[in-house]
Amino acid sequence: MSTDLGPTPPAATDGGRRRGAAPAVTRLLVDSVRSNTRQYGMLFALGLIVLLFQIWTGGDLLLPRNVSNLVLQNSYILILAIGMMIVIISGHIDLSVGSLTALVGAVAAVLMVEHHLSWPLAVVVTLLIGAAAGALQGFFIAYVGIPSFIVTLAGMLLFRGLTEIFLRGQTLGPFPEGLQKVANGFLPEVGPVTNYHNLTLLLGLGVIALVVNQEIRNRGRQAEFDLAPLPKNLFVLKLVALVAAITAATLLLASYKGAPVVLLVLAVLLVCFGYVMRNVVVGRHVYAIGGNLPAAKLSGVKDRKVTFAVFLNMGMLAALAGLVFAARFNAASPKAGINFELEAIAAAFIGGASMSGGVGTVLGAVIGGLVLGVLNNGMNLVGIGTDWQQVIKGLALLAAVGFDVWNKRRAGA
Repeated sequence: MSTDLGPTPPAATDGGRRRGAAPAVTRLLVDSVRSNTRQYGMLFALGLIVLLFQIWTGGDLLLPRNVSNLVLQNSYILILAIGMMIVIISGHIDLSVGSLTALVGAVAAVLMVEHHLSWPLAVVVTLLIGAAAGALQGFFIAYVGIPSFIVTLAGMLLFRGLTEIFLRGQTLGPFPEGLQKVANGFLPEVGPVTNYHNLTLLLGLGVIALVVNQEIRNRGRQAEFDLAPLPKNLFVLKLVALVAAITAATLLLASYKGAPVVLLVLAVLLVCFGYVMRNVVVGRHVYAIGGNLPAAKLSGVKDRKVTFAVFLNMGMLAALAGLVFAARFNAASPKAGINFELEAIAAAFIGGASMSGGVGTVLGAVIGGLVLGVLNNGMNLVGIGTDWQQVIKGLALLAAVGFDVWNKRRAGA
């Protein structure tokens, strides 16, 4: 007698597929989160901090005016954090950026205020000075072999002393109006009069289009190389979250005076350096020498040239940050830039950099800088004293580095 019971009922087949698919999706989601633990963790922390201070301040944190001030107040730290992240990825450190920031501001003030040099030409000159200072330090680190900690510590003292010499111990200003608009200004009004800043809305739509296109292309590449992309439903959910976040930020900025000019500068830096670190050979070499220097040398990486370029780039970004800072406060001061290097280093580590080098992203540096910026802004709004602010920021940095150590031990296990 035949034992064939016939085809499996459709309900049982579908149920089995659903039961089999659900664990697979869950595993894929968990693996994706684990592979991006640093980035996702800091994004979650940033969202939690924003939510906490939004409730604590009674909604003042996300007022359009305060959001614009948040960008303006932290622009120079974010610029430094981008460069510092690249330095740390290469396995080095730079303690001189705060003093170099002050020196560049002092030189710019002398050129524009005392010698009446046009501000665009002064900007070019000071950026070249910053690049030269970074190249000088890079030479001693890359070609002479002195540790970066020692070289940049010496640079910190040298640049601070030169700042005092240039300014003769006095504050010098004011800066030309054109340069002030770069640091404090907003995009101009265009189009019909509405309740929102039209140009900012258009820029927001452009950013949304670029982000969605980039995410779709990345998903296509993952599928092409069999890297198990996110399931379609989760991918759509990710896109919706990104679009919602960009839309909210755009509407907040467009509700006040529009996007600050310096925000466009930051966006250009983020896009350019992010692309270089992901897709250009020199960016991969930076990761290589920071992750495993002996192996990088055996692979033909010219580590000295890469290290030299990293510090030259850091010097130029420090000069840009110095110009933005001096123009924002409309004066160059001998005390400018104090502890800026610590803020930049903290932003890099909070944003996912590793003490051993070879790990980190430019976007992570910006996220880390925003975490510090929101902490500072929120604590000021609720009236927390500067003493406790230092304590809280120190604990935040300790927690970020501790998280990195824990993540490495878990990965090793």
